[in-house]
Amino acid sequence: MDRKNIRNFCIIAHIDHGKSTLADRFIEKANVISSREFHDQMLDNMDIERERGITIKSQAIALPHKAKDGKEYTLNLVDTPGHVDFSYEVSRAISSCEGAVLLIDATQGVEAQTLSNMYMAVEHNLELIPVINKVDLPGADIPWVKEQILNDLGLDPESVLLVSAKMGSGIDELLEAIVARIPPPEGSPEEPLQALIFDSHYDPYRGVIIHVRLFSGRLRAEQVIQLWSNKARHKVDEVGFFQIGLKKSLELQAGDVGYIIAGIKTISDIRVGDTVTHSLNPCKEALFGFREVKPVVFSSIYPVDANDYEELAVSIEKLKLNDASLIFEKDSSAALGFGFRCGFLGLLHLEIVQERLEREFLLSIVFTAPSVKYRFTMQDKQTVMIDNPVNFPDPGQIQLTEEPYIRASIITPTTYLGSVINLCLEKRGIQKELTYLDEKRVDIIYDMPLAEVLFDFYDRLKSISRGYASFDYELADYHPTDLVKLDILLNGKPVDALSQLIYRDNAYQRARIVCKRLRDEIPRHQFKIPIQGAIGSQIIARETISALRKDVTAKCYGGDVSRKRKLLEKQKAGKKRMKMVGDVQLPQSAFLSVLKHQEE
Repeated sequence: MDRKNIRNFCIIAHIDHGKSTLADRFIEKANVISSREFHDQMLDNMDIERERGITIKSQAIALPHKAKDGKEYTLNLVDTPGHVDFSYEVSRAISSCEGAVLLIDATQGVEAQTLSNMYMAVEHNLELIPVINKVDLPGADIPWVKEQILNDLGLDPESVLLVSAKMGSGIDELLEAIVARIPPPEGSPEEPLQALIFDSHYDPYRGVIIHVRLFSGRLRAEQVIQLWSNKARHKVDEVGFFQIGLKKSLELQAGDVGYIIAGIKTISDIRVGDTVTHSLNPCKEALFGFREVKPVVFSSIYPVDANDYEELAVSIEKLKLNDASLIFEKDSSAALGFGFRCGFLGLLHLEIVQERLEREFLLSIVFTAPSVKYRFTMQDKQTVMIDNPVNFPDPGQIQLTEEPYIRASIITPTTYLGSVINLCLEKRGIQKELTYLDEKRVDIIYDMPLAEVLFDFYDRLKSISRGYASFDYELADYHPTDLVKLDILLNGKPVDALSQLIYRDNAYQRARIVCKRLRDEIPRHQFKIPIQGAIGSQIIARETISALRKDVTAKCYGGDVSRKRKLLEKQKAGKKRMKMVGDVQLPQSAFLSVLKHQEE
């Protein structure tokens, strides 16, 4: 197809503003699937996405469209996630497009991720089409949202389109606006091949399937491609476009979004953000890839059965193909054996990776308590970065301890302002700005420790604001802190997988919660098990699991009391010996219970 008739665009929005529903209407209009096969959230192809009602993965699809001018167009759509943990997916989608549909909920208005995603699109010089969705709802306030678009986003309210993705109204006008406003892709098919890898996934029969956007040149089957980063060469078996599934094509050319199958079995060869070119006539320079992903939450993964370690290693490699923001390295634990230390973009990202490993690869795994990366300045002025409690240095050698802070932007209705400020203060937040966006909404900027935000901040923010407050953050800087290592001792022995780095003032409460949870989860043994929380040599919390006891005096029907006492003393001595050599069996549920932060 002529490049002038191609439009590459993505849908960006805050979470739950209707991106997937709008994508469904586009698919229906394009008639790429029969009504019998159609279902809601067509582009959300993971069970987790449908169950939770969120988009986790960016998905591409090529949609044929006949415009009012009579010409046939190809609209390459990329649906993106809305949650702050998956902003890396959004940045990848944006880099492969020329335009973006900025979707805003008619009842919620402009929210934190709306602003964040718009700034990302502006950085990439994308043409923005502001769209107000859910105009059919009784609570829709279109003049109010248009005022926000003008004041908060700086966009012309006259250019705003009104749609109801659920009811299907306004979709034709939006498709026409995409054709008219978004520019066609640049680049010539006659120049050397230059294609950006923006995603990939693994097929057990065909190997790695690469998702590319061609910026110049053309590509056919039987040609030999070269990857810019490692100079690896592969012969192309098939190229094509994304529809509902993969649609084979004779060639891809400049401006197209499609896939490449080249029989690649070495998963580590493929890097998202890499450039693909011809081996015989390579391009002169690589395309600008993506910003380096910075994980903020760290946790270790171990197989429940040590024999599954190799299978876990292969599974994480395959998952990394489909989730470029996942970072991992080998790790080991005295309690759990061999595993992997992983970096995640947030706690939701960690949960999703855990569910995908269990569902897609049928693995039984254990995650250790999440942690962030702390900075230590030692007495010899050396700086050390540590995210694993096992590597915590000797407190006597530490001169300064610092923890990462985030710059959080919270947009909330004024009604809930007091409750939101109290929550931020509870989480050791430092208020930086407070701006009234209009008479109903306020934007608060806080600097907060990342470790405090990780666990339950987002859930509690939604609870106290009845779902109306929105939250976005970016990593700021490191601030001094008073950090301690909380050890959990079972039967007097520390369990390294349960250790945590924690703010000193929170350590006592946290130790009590962990000990209490472990007492409920660990089964009783033949001997008494003390569960202790300790900072160094100081015990700050304790719970005890009583021993399973046999009634050894049952056979004594009478006689002197000394007979019973003798039997009980003998049993007591046996329990003492057993305690010296006995191992405490820790079930998987014990580790999972420690992950929960607050008492229920």
